[in-house]
Amino acid sequence: MNRSGPIAWFAGNGVAANLLMLVLVFAGAITVASIKKEVFPEFSSETISVSVLHPGAAPEEVEEGVCVRIEEAIQGLDGIKRIRSTAREGSGTVIVELLPGTDPRSALDDVKARVDAIETFPDQAEKPVIQEIILRSQVISVAVSGHAPEATLKRLGEQVRDEITSLPGVTQAELVVARPYEISIEVSEESLRRFELT
Repeated sequence: MNRSGPIAWFAGNGVAANLLMLVLVFAGAITVASIKKEVFPEFSSETISVSVLHPGAAPEEVEEGVCVRIEEAIQGLDGIKRIRSTAREGSGTVIVELLPGTDPRSALDDVKARVDAIETFPDQAEKPVIQEIILRSQVISVAVSGHAPEATLKRLGEQVRDEITSLPGVTQAELVVARPYEISIEVSEESLRRFELT
């Protein structure tokens, strides 16, 4: 039986054992204060979404002009488990599922590079929105409604979102179900003729 090991030494030196215990407890107390704590943590779903708006296009046009071209562009990338597409009126979405262990950031950069290189999208298609899907748990929903124009309700919603985000302990708040702002420019026929535009 070995009586010269560390356990035997600590058994014969109680003060050293107690000092070591105090150091570990103190270090643990300091570490606990600095550990990031989340009630509802967010984590990667190992999924990348590519969305393209194509206003006024039928689902068949979106599928041929947007979804198929994105699928063909990213088909050969490493780390892809499956590609799914959804074409609907006015927009198309391609969902890229990654193999377990694939770095989502690196895969996102690769997908973005391939999609940005596509030059054959329809003229009316808007710039693709490429993002990693992060899973978050929703804590609370706040609805803003009333008899007011849509722009007024959106401004109120933005104000409520900003006030909620400024509260202590709130890390994120999103405004959903609000259409993006649009700019409408009207040019007189006389001005168009002057510049030989139709």
